[in-house]
Amino acid sequence: MARFIDELKRTHYCGDLRASNEGDEIVLFGWVANYRDHGGCVFVDLRDRDGITQIVFDPHQTGYGDAPRIAYDQAQALRSEWVIGVRGIVASRGANKNPKLATGEIEVRAIELTVFNKSDTPPFEIADSIDTGEEKRLQHRYLDLRRAPLQKSLRTRHRINQLTRRYFDESGFLELETPILVKYTPGGARNFLVPSRLHNGKFYALAESPQLFKQLFMVAGFDRYFQIVKCFRDEDLRVDRQPEFTQIDVEMSFINQDDIFRMVEGLIFKIWNDVLGIDLHKQYPSGRFPQMPFAESMALYGNDKPDLRFAMPHTDVTDLVIEHSGGGVPFFADIAEKFKSGRYRRDLPTEIVKALRVPAANAAKLSRAELDKLEEFAKGMGAKGLARAKIDAEGNWLQSPLAKLVSPELRSAINASVGAQDGDLIFFQFGKESVVQTVMANLRLHLAKKFGLIPESGHGGEFNFLWVVNPPLFEYDDERKSWAAAHHAFTRPHDECVDMLETDPGNVLCYRYDIVLNGFEIGGGSVRLHDPEVQARVFRALGISDADAQQKFGFLLDALKFGAPPHGGIAIGMDRVAMLLSGAESLRDVIPFPKTQKGTDLMTDAPSRVSPEQLLELRVKTIEPST
Repeated sequence: MARFIDELKRTHYCGDLRASNEGDEIVLFGWVANYRDHGGCVFVDLRDRDGITQIVFDPHQTGYGDAPRIAYDQAQALRSEWVIGVRGIVASRGANKNPKLATGEIEVRAIELTVFNKSDTPPFEIADSIDTGEEKRLQHRYLDLRRAPLQKSLRTRHRINQLTRRYFDESGFLELETPILVKYTPGGARNFLVPSRLHNGKFYALAESPQLFKQLFMVAGFDRYFQIVKCFRDEDLRVDRQPEFTQIDVEMSFINQDDIFRMVEGLIFKIWNDVLGIDLHKQYPSGRFPQMPFAESMALYGNDKPDLRFAMPHTDVTDLVIEHSGGGVPFFADIAEKFKSGRYRRDLPTEIVKALRVPAANAAKLSRAELDKLEEFAKGMGAKGLARAKIDAEGNWLQSPLAKLVSPELRSAINASVGAQDGDLIFFQFGKESVVQTVMANLRLHLAKKFGLIPESGHGGEFNFLWVVNPPLFEYDDERKSWAAAHHAFTRPHDECVDMLETDPGNVLCYRYDIVLNGFEIGGGSVRLHDPEVQARVFRALGISDADAQQKFGFLLDALKFGAPPHGGIAIGMDRVAMLLSGAESLRDVIPFPKTQKGTDLMTDAPSRVSPEQLLELRVKTIEPST
């Protein structure tokens, strides 16, 4: 073995060799991916991070004395996932070329072999495509990571990292670090708490983002900051969320919203060009992504991250329902009566009616059984049901309990509003606005996948970017019966909305923005509040007293009093970008050592219990849940 490590250094990776290397003497290191004894010659597919090379052990190879025969004798003992080193000569495979491999034109005729380490039989096959359950693969993640698809995803992630650093460095940004252990501040996502041994009864929080610190960098005069940073959120998990994640964090001084957009667009154009070889200028000739107001996004798509690779927008027909006093439909009539009696205000959470038109060509694909399943799908999201109506050539509603109730006038108005044609299908959802929006947004995506308008997962070669802008600064908290910050309390309101902070908070718009790709939010940020007077008014609108504000955010508020420049920034989800760029199915496919959807690490068995002595040292007591 010492000869291979000390004298025979690796000359190439397994994916490097081509026909131009024929006749070269080379040294390769790697893992046995496949072993075949053809009776007289042994064939081994050798794998490393760059690919696979076929190695041939032929005892009759001439010109190298007994070395090839000795190597052949050794090779007969090889098994899957053994770690080996090989010295050999690159030769043509002649008529036996393998077009599926980048190295398929050549093979290596082995002269010397060493075994660095043997391997137990792996719990699953190390191959590109396997049907092993994810739990088993996560339990042995170090083996899963040997598979080419995951290696490719992580190499893609590496390239994104390096491109990002070069791009911001060339644009005058400084890469600066911020603390991980921070003070807990309310608002935003739930924090992980860390008990302090040195300060009994006190806790750090793991930073959910560098938000407050990057603003302090601007106060300190650093002007342009970026960081590729780990963040932590103790939230329920899903396909695009992990408890620890990485974001590209950016902050700039003396800028407006459009300056931030241009900087981010430049980064994305560069990443897509250099990683995928896709010039986004062909799709966006101006070098800019389109923008959509938040209100329009909610009205048309039910959320603030619409997938615009397909149509099927929603239509809000609440005003038509009110105008026609419910049009004979009891559920509609109840909503209309509440509005007309003044029991609802448009700026507070209310009940709405939305419609989604499915064109005839796709509507014909839905059987009665499938329509019933769609209703169960809606109920699974909190809806009471999913009303529907089939449209005939005269505009009548068929196959619907609404058909016998609705007035001709309201029916015609709704048909015209949604653009209904013969054979179309209209789905209706009505009730609490938050539920209606969620159900209709998810129904739209569900139908798009069912009809093949977008792939079940991955990008399908299509990338559709969008900026969602001008959202409300506040959202109403039904439980607390008060206003809360929709994002955070340091977002700058539109100048024309400042005078509405105390009188009409529900209609205050702000300079907050999200960048959306194929229905995923890949980044979000805002222009910050740098004016202490307006900041105090925002706090008052949130019901936060001066004393409470000082106690919770005092260090930032004090800093803003010492000449804070106008500033703003954005955080881009590195994991989501890598997932969407590589076409992976979930974040777990682009994070080296991810957690499950229950927040556990199956490989290390984290989280785990700790000893009573450790808890005593921290002055922490655990309470078992009641049975």
